[in-house]
Amino acid sequence: MNRVRNRTSFVRDTTDRKNLFLLVQLRWLAVVGQIVTILIVHSQMGIRLPLLPMAAVIFVLIALNIASLIQIRRSSDVSNTQLFLELLIDVWALTLQLYLSGGASNPFISLYLLQVALGAVLLEAWSAWALVLVATAGFTWLIGTHQPLPLPPAYEGELFSLHIQGMFICFVLAASLLVPFLTQINRNLRARDAYLAELRQRSMEEAHIVRMGLLASGAAHELGTPLATLSVIVNDWRRMPSLKSDPDLADEMAEMQNQIDRCKTIVSGILMSSGEARGEGTVRTTVKGFLDGLVEDWLSSRSPKRFDYDNTVGPQERMIADLALKQVLFNVLDNAQEASPGWIGVAALRQGDNLVVAVNDGGPGFDPAILEELGKPYRSTKKRPGSGLGLFLVVNVLRKLGGTVSAKNRPGGGATVTLTLPLSALSPGGSDGDD
Repeated sequence: MNRVRNRTSFVRDTTDRKNLFLLVQLRWLAVVGQIVTILIVHSQMGIRLPLLPMAAVIFVLIALNIASLIQIRRSSDVSNTQLFLELLIDVWALTLQLYLSGGASNPFISLYLLQVALGAVLLEAWSAWALVLVATAGFTWLIGTHQPLPLPPAYEGELFSLHIQGMFICFVLAASLLVPFLTQINRNLRARDAYLAELRQRSMEEAHIVRMGLLASGAAHELGTPLATLSVIVNDWRRMPSLKSDPDLADEMAEMQNQIDRCKTIVSGILMSSGEARGEGTVRTTVKGFLDGLVEDWLSSRSPKRFDYDNTVGPQERMIADLALKQVLFNVLDNAQEASPGWIGVAALRQGDNLVVAVNDGGPGFDPAILEELGKPYRSTKKRPGSGLGLFLVVNVLRKLGGTVSAKNRPGGGATVTLTLPLSALSPGGSDGDD
């Protein structure tokens, strides 16, 4: 659960970094736009602007942008407060430039709406409303306080026309900036929300697995005593002369003992997986030896009519024997045998830095609905309680090891389940994929 919370915080910070970078890009465009506008108005139109203070504001924006870029590259932590301060500085810069160029009568005063729109999308509610209040205060202040803009005599009769032209340019500029930037910001936010939803789903699945593990561990404890009792009784029966003399009955009792021993092995495996077995050290082996031994163990208690096995993994690949991984492969093989008792094919190979195990069968294949929701609990066409948990456990165990599971139907009939695992997760000292 802590890992999920950490990832949630990381995803939010990453999204805020992307959005801060978009603000930096927008500010570069604003700097270029201000320089071009000042040059046109001052040089081409002959309207004298206070160039020195207006240039000072532009230099402050440039310095802020450089500082923001450095901060983005050095730190992944971008808070709502920082985004709020960045937009506040933009509002401050716009207010100063408008103060120096006519105040509220400047047609570019509508650019306040651009800042407010960005704040509404990027900021938390309190800071978005605070930005609205600051922008409103700036607008109100400019109504009564600003430096008058001396116009050449040639423009005195065309003030309204100039204002309309300026408003048109401002509208086109604001709309052209809003659409691409808000689209990208919304895309970032949607990607973040989708990933957070996936993390929440994973958290629920992991909690479900923990509950299942606790139930399995408790059941294993409870089954230990009756299994031991059954084993003693069957051994006593096998020594009784009246029963031992019947060959058929002796064979059946031997089979009973084998099945009891198998149940005891399964119970011991459950306890060992949950860390409750004592005296068992970590087993180091090779990938090839682990897979060969796993197949041998599985075949010792199952009997498919035909079993093809091809293991081309080199003997040099070392690994830590993982009981959970062994049980996962047993689940896949059991599902394959249930679907196709006549034939099962297993191929193991190395692809790059990954171990790939493909299990093929000649059964009816997967239902399309199962393929769409592969690994979801209780998604199964089997009409019995508890069905659908096998692939759910397979997907989650492989994901914990940093691997993936895929399934598809074979063109000629049957299905293929492919397990892909990074060899680094299996090797001694390897880390979990979710860490």
